[in-house]
Amino acid sequence: MDQLEAMKARHSVRQYQNKPLEADVISTLQKEVESCNWESGLHIQLVTNEPKAFDGFMAHYGKFSGVTSYFALIGKKTADLEEKCGYYGERLVLKAQQMGLNTCWVAMTYSKIKSAFVIDKGEKLCIVIALGYGENQGVAHKSKLVDAVTKTEGDIPDWFRKGTEAALLAPTAMNQQKFLLTLKGNQVSAKAGIGFYAKIDIGIVKYHFEIGAGKDNFEWA
Repeated sequence: MDQLEAMKARHSVRQYQNKPLEADVISTLQKEVESCNWESGLHIQLVTNEPKAFDGFMAHYGKFSGVTSYFALIGKKTADLEEKCGYYGERLVLKAQQMGLNTCWVAMTYSKIKSAFVIDKGEKLCIVIALGYGENQGVAHKSKLVDAVTKTEGDIPDWFRKGTEAALLAPTAMNQQKFLLTLKGNQVSAKAGIGFYAKIDIGIVKYHFEIGAGKDNFEWA
């Protein structure tokens, strides 16, 4: 399964099997986390065998069950922290999907278990991603049309359409897909909408767009 196939197969999953991650799976995921941190300067951490974060009222209200592993997306308090967390978090999500795991981005319906991860001075926990073997594979979300999230001059190049189609597969807060992709020449700008977690959404969208369009075909404006 390549990344584009993983995008199409991946849907949010909230119920997980009572099945811990195997040692080799943890090792592979940990290497991917380290690679993301090295590239981004983030302090993402993989938490395993920790059931408390998803055992409170809010988690049950959010219909989560069986979650004992998750990615904690942590980084320095900078203006681009949320976008970075979206971008590199989605890279981890697709890696997990390729490995036969399921995931769900979780903004509020979990408890912060301070002993489960390390937040250094000047850092903050941005968001977490539930991880494990799903009870099901989730369901596809409704999606907007390409024209509803793009602004172009003239004909739309094939690579731009493919990038946008990939972006429309991206998970966004409340599935609202509040983003706009604008094309001028070979430069693309991605504008976040208004709302909570919009900056995280735009990071996820950018990662998807790059895979669909191919990095060699454009530059970010």
